[in-house]
Amino acid sequence: MLQPLGDRVLIEPLVQEETTKSGIVLPETVEKNKKEEGKVLAIGDGEKVKALNLSVGDVVLFGKYSGDDVEFEDKELKFLKHEDVLAVVKK
Repeated sequence: MLQPLGDRVLIEPLVQEETTKSGIVLPETVEKNKKEEGKVLAIGDGEKVKALNLSVGDVVLFGKYSGDDVEFEDKELKFLKHEDVLAVVKK
């Protein structure tokens, strides 16, 4: 597993299909100005990221073009800086 350094978070982006009110499913390739969601896989040990009080397994919101993409063990992952994490999704 990859371990983020400093004030970074490793997440696995969650793929979401969007359905219009009329029931049309929009594919992932359609440009949307929505925020993305991802599951936290690992958290760095920096002070700023610790202040976010994230836990492994949390689902977070981040900007569509935030962070750095990486492929590891056939998974598409993303490294985010602490300021790229916008919110924790509570369900």
